[in-house]
Amino acid sequence: DKMNFKLLIGTFQKTHEALQKSAVNAVNTHITFRNWLFGYYIVNFEQNGDDKAVYGDKLLEKLEVKLTKLKLKSVTAAELSRYRKFYLTYPSILGTVSQEFNSMPVRLVAF
Repeated sequence: DKMNFKLLIGTFQKTHEALQKSAVNAVNTHITFRNWLFGYYIVNFEQNGDDKAVYGDKLLEKLEVKLTKLKLKSVTAAELSRYRKFYLTYPSILGTVSQEFNSMPVRLVAF
């Protein structure tokens, strides 16, 4: 079958829409995983960090200042608190994520 021009344009459009939707879903998944990891890091540091007594209740505020200077997004103390609660609510989420995260350059760090 010959492909006519209208069909060609429709094929471009459908391909673009499908891949754009897939990209948005991938970004949302990765951001969710990032937020869970941030919560994990906070909880792990609070439980095991050498200087946890130094930070005490000000940990999230100090993280906000340092991470904002690094130009990270969505790292206010309130958001970091939500990430912490997210991890505490779903501590075993790592076991449910797909194999794609095994190849990510991110590893769980113990403090």
